[in-house]
Order: sequence, then structure tokens, then C-alpha cells
Amino acid sequence: MDDAGVVVRGPTGAVQVGGRALSARPGAHLLIGAVDGHVHACPHLNGRSVDVFEAVEQAAAAGMRAIGLMDNFSSSVGYAALARRRLSHLGVEVFGGVILEPQVGGLSVDVVRAAIGVGYPDGENRHAADGARFVSLPTHHTRLVALAEGRDAAYVASCLAIPERGPLPDALAAILDLVAAHDIVLNTGHLSAAETVRLVELAQARGVARLLCPASYFRPDEVRALTALGAHVEFSFFFVTHATQVGLTHVDAEKHQVEPVTLTRLTELIAAAPPEQVVLSGDCGVSVLPPPVEGLREFLWSLKLCGVPESTLSRAVGDNPASLFRLGKPE
Repeated sequence: MDDAGVVVRGPTGAVQVGGRALSARPGAHLLIGAVDGHVHACPHLNGRSVDVFEAVEQAAAAGMRAIGLMDNFSSSVGYAALARRRLSHLGVEVFGGVILEPQVGGLSVDVVRAAIGVGYPDGENRHAADGARFVSLPTHHTRLVALAEGRDAAYVASCLAIPERGPLPDALAAILDLVAAHDIVLNTGHLSAAETVRLVELAQARGVARLLCPASYFRPDEVRALTALGAHVEFSFFFVTHATQVGLTHVDAEKHQVEPVTLTRLTELIAAAPPEQVVLSGDCGVSVLPPPVEGLREFLWSLKLCGVPESTLSRAVGDNPASLFRLGKPE
């Protein structure tokens, strides 16, 4: 690891951490063919540990199959298209999407339509992976998060909440129709478990087939309820790390901490879901955490030491996200 605490390349071009090749570190074999669909390498209010190109290069050196770029403040689809054009020779598939935070445009059909269409529409350079591979509901601007942060009543009222009964807001319903029509992933964002279950049911009724539910804070019975509906559940490294205690600025000048999740708890949640419906991701990129490749390695190895079968880990970072995000066949 260099003085800044980042993954660097050694003289042979291999990724090194602390002067030691990443391939020699415990759990590095779990990265071979892995897909991390939750990489924050795009411009942000917080410092990033890597830029988009570095994220792709390091993933390639680790033998990974694909990475998905996420950005709270703009669509990541254009960054992904640029990375594919410049670094396609590395063999890592790069995909993007849009998180519908207010800074991006909120619950906007136009924003989603644009994200689905972004790419290089100039004939032979158009890539099969162009366009959004996922649309995420807000990860910060939800009633659940606002209440946890102690925001004032006006702010809470401005945040997304899924109604307990009755129809969805018109804009959200139209967005679900677009997601269904283009067969892309709906990430349910940071909602309560009850909201997530209802959203999954309503989305499926509108034809959405690919659903990914962040579930690191849910109970085992709630995980079972979601997977019984056919949704995938996502568990991320970020939530078991010290980054939860830093109080990072995400949407404005206020800084808020979140409760960390223990690895023991996460192991119980993973066990509550069918292995074919678990997705594991790093959610790294913020400067206080290891770069995405190293963070994912640490996460997978820690879960293995906590008793998660290696077969489950491999599936949860391999076939499951590859199928969910409709990735091409590995080269």
C-alpha cells in the first residue's frame, strides 16, 4: 500500500497492496470472474479512492469480469460508456445506471429515459452494454433515511415514501413501466422493509422482472419475504466498515452516521436467502475505505471466515449479478 493507502501497480504491472501482489492475498481467488455492481468511482462531493479508469484497470488486474458504476449526483451511464470505449481491451465489462436523487432530477421519467438511451449512437461504435443497466430509487432522499438522520418535518415530507395502500405516484409508476419495457434492474434504494416488499409487488405487477433490494439492515424474515417474491437481495461491504461512523456528506452540508452491521449479522441475513438470489458488492470508492477491488476481497474473505460457504460467495459475486444485469459472456 502506498503512502495514501491505495492499491498500486508493481513493476510487473500486477496490482499490489503494501508491496505484495493482490493475487497473493487471502481470498484473491474469489475475485476471479467477479462482478461488483456497486463501485463509486465517479466524481462526487467526497474524495474518491480511484477514478473510473483506475477502477477498471484494477478490476482487470484482479481477474474480475465486470464492474457497475454508481453515482449519487449524476447518471453513471456516460462514464461507463467512456470506460468501455477506452479500456475495452482489458476485458472488463463496465455498466452504469442512475440513482434518482433530487440532484439528478428525482423521480423523473425524462431522466430515466435519457439514462436508458445514453451511449455512442454512431453505428459500429454502439456497444451492446450502452444505456442504463439499472435504475435506483433514492438511497439518501427517502423518508426512512431522513427520519434516521433526524431531519426536520419539511425535509422528511419531501422525501420518497412508498404508500402503505393505494396507487404509486404517477411518475414512479411511469418509471417502473420504462424499467419493465427495457428489461433493466430496479434497485429499490434505501427504503424500509415493508416499503420494499410493497414496491416489489407493485413493480412486478407492472412487469418489472429484475429487482435488487439493498437488505443489509433488514431482518432474516424480511429477507425471506423478499426472496420469496423473486427479488435479489444485496449486502455490501460499506455497512460493516468504519465508513458508517465518519459522517460523510452525501446530499448536503449535514453529516450523519449510520449504524454499522456486524459480519455475524450479515452472515445470518445471507443464510436467510436462497444462494441464487444473493448479490454481494463492495460499495467502495469513498476515500476512507480501500479501493473497490481490495474492499471486495476483504469482504469476501471475511464472510468466508465467518462461515459463508465459498460456493455461495462465488455465486453471489459471479453468476447472480451477471445474470441480473444481463452481462455478456466472459471473453
